Amino acid sequence: MKAVILAGGLGTRLAEETSIKPKPMVEIGGKPMLWHIMNIYAAGGIKEFIIALGYKGEVIKEYFLNFYALDNDITVDLSDGSVAIQHRNQTDWKVHLIDTGLTSQTGGRFGRLRHLFAEDETFMATYGDGLANIDVAQLRAFHEAHGKQATVTTARPPARFGGVVFEGERVAEFTEKPQVGEGWVNAGYFVLHRRVLDLITDDSTIWEHEPLEQLARSGELMAYRHEGFWQPMDTLREKVMLHEMWESGQAPWKVWK
Repeated sequence: MKAVILAGGLGTRLAEETSIKPKPMVEIGGKPMLWHIMNIYAAGGIKEFIIALGYKGEVIKEYFLNFYALDNDITVDLSDGSVAIQHRNQTDWKVHLIDTGLTSQTGGRFGRLRHLFAEDETFMATYGDGLANIDVAQLRAFHEAHGKQATVTTARPPARFGGVVFEGERVAEFTEKPQVGEGWVNAGYFVLHRRVLDLITDDSTIWEHEPLEQLARSGELMAYRHEGFWQPMDTLREKVMLHEMWESGQAPWKVWK
């Protein structure tokens, strides 16, 4: 099974980082967000990826073109310029880097990938900016068991603000807002049948509007409720928080060895 990762958006709320690179290439612990997401999938047995490129897609292409050399020790013979890779790390992923347009919406990007799937194929998909300790194999089993065309992973909204308890004018307690009681939101990590791509009209189609709404109305959209960790990276504060989690060795989304 393949996994599609949408990696073409502008990421305007992270302008400090995304002025020179696409959002999925913002680094957490020295590795791009995209690398973290791919490892989540690989831990569940998904090792073929389709990266939907757009804004600064050349940065992602350069990363994967140089991935093998950068991930291993190398020897450079300066007398003739030859390079020898010292085989240490071998990542058994296949990565398709596909231009899906600079201004395409989320649905439009999916639509531009139709030709990569067989008529009866099922694939996974997610956004390039969300991390979760999701069990990909369990998600896949859930989808296969219900037999509908689409599954969306839902999660509790992450805490964005601290909670304050007062005694008069004095702050008696300050805690992180708990990630409970906030309802459920779209966390990405979809499982989709190739047929759902027929609901996409053109590049302007927003996946979260017409296609998902139509799937819900027709009873073809099921929700996989993820009770664990999920955190999007929308702001610099969230980027710093994720980086600190990784550096402390307490990154819940690290489900791989």
